[in-house]
Amino acid sequence: MTIALPIHGRGTADNPPNRFESISVDDDYDHVAPEERVSPETSFFHDETRTIIARNDSPDIPFDFSLNPYRGCEHGCIYCFARPSHEYLSLSAGLDFETKIFVKREAPRLLRRELMLNSWKPSSITLSGVTDCYQPAERLFRLTRGCLEVLLEFRNPASIITKSALVTRDIDILSKMAGHGLVEVYISVTTLDNKLASTLEPRAAAPQRRLDTIARLSDAGISVGVMVAPIIPGLTDHETASILKAAANAGAKRAGFVPLRLPFGVKTLFETWIQTHYPDRAGKVLNRVRDLRGGRLNDPNFGTRMRGQGAFADHMKALFALSCKKYGLNEARYAQPASAFRRPGGQLDLF
Repeated sequence: MTIALPIHGRGTADNPPNRFESISVDDDYDHVAPEERVSPETSFFHDETRTIIARNDSPDIPFDFSLNPYRGCEHGCIYCFARPSHEYLSLSAGLDFETKIFVKREAPRLLRRELMLNSWKPSSITLSGVTDCYQPAERLFRLTRGCLEVLLEFRNPASIITKSALVTRDIDILSKMAGHGLVEVYISVTTLDNKLASTLEPRAAAPQRRLDTIARLSDAGISVGVMVAPIIPGLTDHETASILKAAANAGAKRAGFVPLRLPFGVKTLFETWIQTHYPDRAGKVLNRVRDLRGGRLNDPNFGTRMRGQGAFADHMKALFALSCKKYGLNEARYAQPASAFRRPGGQLDLF
């Protein structure tokens, strides 16, 4: 296996071939001295999508509708299951995914238009069903904030999943939504180890900032939870109880978890990353993943892909459940009322 030298501030230096393309470009980063390597700048492209609410038909994902203002994500998390989605744009799941960001500039307008349709039945919409809606691009484009303003106006329930402290910028809107029981925010915490986080998730908020974000949201009266995701066996699984304890102490009331899954090109990217940064435990980590995934590095099957299978998966689930009980997480189900939904006055002028 070729081990690529890392690029500071990026999750990967590789652009593996696109599985849909017969031609690929070799960036040749491996032949450049580390001190001479320059981190590629992030480029933004206009995404001309005509719809914004996506319907989920996967039985093992706990939401039916999602909204993603951005395609690609500058956080650069090496394990991100969304990386292969860039291949549909004739790009790579590697460095392209974190440096070429497609921006749905019309997202708030499209959302308003779709909520105005009589065919829309009030349902919770998850922001960040694929890529993080509070990634660095949001500071510039403010599309997530615009969408939240629309959701508040319509009083349509929503859930947010993010690993960014930027979500606190929108506490003014979120607290108003919370006043109607319309919003729940999950902060993703993968590890409490700053050194590990800096290479695993190079442009995401540091672990303590994520815990501080939980505290700020909770203090503002916003329902907040923690997602321990992904749990990486042999690398971060020993932190599960500590993460849940820290999140509960910060004000989280609910929690969820997902074991590492490595679809398509993410397998190669993660293998290269673990060999580069943690060569002493690479074999253990990869073998543990195979134990969870029926002997492979990825299991795409409904029912097992989000939880894994086998003895180690059972142990992970039991430890998570025991820790949640110990720290008072998931004691009550959070219900988002659709009855508050309303369509504002005006007709086709909103189109």
